[in-house]
Amino acid sequence: MSASPSCPPTAFGLIVIGDEILEGTRVDAHLNAFKRMVGERGQELAWHWLLPDDPEVLVAHLRFSMGRPDPVFVCGGIGATPDDHTRACAATAVGLELVRHPEAKALLEAKFGAEAYPNRILMADLPAGCDLIPNPINRIPGFSLRGHWFLPGFPQMAWPMAQWVLDRSYGVSDLVQERAFELFDTPESSLIPVMRDLGDRFPGLKLFSLPHLGDDAHIRLGFRGRGGIDAAMDALRERLEHDAIPYREVESDALRR
Repeated sequence: MSASPSCPPTAFGLIVIGDEILEGTRVDAHLNAFKRMVGERGQELAWHWLLPDDPEVLVAHLRFSMGRPDPVFVCGGIGATPDDHTRACAATAVGLELVRHPEAKALLEAKFGAEAYPNRILMADLPAGCDLIPNPINRIPGFSLRGHWFLPGFPQMAWPMAQWVLDRSYGVSDLVQERAFELFDTPESSLIPVMRDLGDRFPGLKLFSLPHLGDDAHIRLGFRGRGGIDAAMDALRERLEHDAIPYREVESDALRR
């Protein structure tokens, strides 16, 4: 990742497509990988959908997400088999036709020769006007459309392609910080006034409450964000001491990835 000036943070979406994940025959590895990739740049993964290989479901969800400003990575379903619906559904979602992309056609012909026909060449049928995403593993490209980056389902291909997208199209932001206290012998409901007051005082940060059960039962209460977290934690400490709520200092999570 190249060093670049800090830029405003971007909230990404992630869509993973595949019946095999929903059925449990494969485990989704994309969520943690994409959280790490965008987190290393100070960006964040704001939402994650896991969808079936169902054209009606895919069109409806893509139509919704393409109407929003968030950039979105989409993994899976861009192959040539009959259960790969993503290319056609992406086109339908925005009212476009599938057309044979000349550059994708040339890449497939160069890789497979005569064996590109009649089936493999279908992977060059893409939404009209889309751009290609290079695939360094096998040269079969992904594509981009309306702020969505369509990648193969295979992590070995999808992840380096996503790195290329991030390096080329998105900058680096200040990393997210997260700090918290651990609270004991305190019902979470009693913290609602504290959270309301401090949430209003520090609207640029996210105030969170995370209960932990078991022998060491406690509530992890703190802030995450990019600026002003020290002042927010000082205010939280003062409020806890004022309200006689027992707490324990937690080692700072200086960088949240």
